[in-house]
Amino acid sequence: MTVLAPQTRHGFFMPERNDDAVVVIPARYESTRLPAKALADIDGRPMIERVYRQACKALLPESVIVATDSTMIRDALAGVADVRMTSEAHTSGSDRVAEVARGLPHGIVVNVQGDLPLLDPTLVDVLIERLRDEPDLEMTTAAVAIASREELENPSAVKVVCNAAGRALYFSRSAIPHDRDRVGSHSGALHHIGIYAYRRKTLLRFADLPVGELERTEKLEQLRALENGILIGVVSSAGAAPMEVDTAEDLEAVRSALAKMEPGEK
Repeated sequence: MTVLAPQTRHGFFMPERNDDAVVVIPARYESTRLPAKALADIDGRPMIERVYRQACKALLPESVIVATDSTMIRDALAGVADVRMTSEAHTSGSDRVAEVARGLPHGIVVNVQGDLPLLDPTLVDVLIERLRDEPDLEMTTAAVAIASREELENPSAVKVVCNAAGRALYFSRSAIPHDRDRVGSHSGALHHIGIYAYRRKTLLRFADLPVGELERTEKLEQLRALENGILIGVVSSAGAAPMEVDTAEDLEAVRSALAKMEPGEK
């Protein structure tokens, strides 16, 4: 993935400003399709530690925090990461991130999924930069070009369509946009990447909003934001979507990809 990397970094815990940023990684032990995936071993380290270490390579966040309700995850990261324990009642990662954000001074909170062990850290930085550059935006997220008809039609690959200003119009598991004249064409289609930068006040508002009909139908919580008029900026990046670990097959694919990397890349 090719994105523009910023060249500066703030010190830790500076006085509150609207553009100070923090990364919060929500992590839970239970997982329907791949139980205990956060602690799955990937080349000698649990997956959640790899996500944490990748996020720490971003230049703009002041700190990186793991938010979990699992003592096993907390113990696995002892001496490695800043871990905050959260309620067991949360039904989404965003709710878990919001609980932690309520006690933080940062004006920007980045939600990085805990199943992205090969996260490109520059992606975190460009989402923060987009929020800083456009004061009217309330959230930012990312997308890459869809590379095949199979990817377009895969409901696990969430699609996003944007307006001319790069703001999200809709997210869907369906093949959008639909090319009436060239059925099955993936030209111009975007694969959404589930990483978000929020203004802190927007995140706290978002967590208090009820689940809407679109979110309930598509099972995509970002639709809750659109249903309530929250502006989402989409950063379009070159390259493929980062590998997510949802199944045992995904886990093996990540292990295989990591094995092919140079030691300095891991």
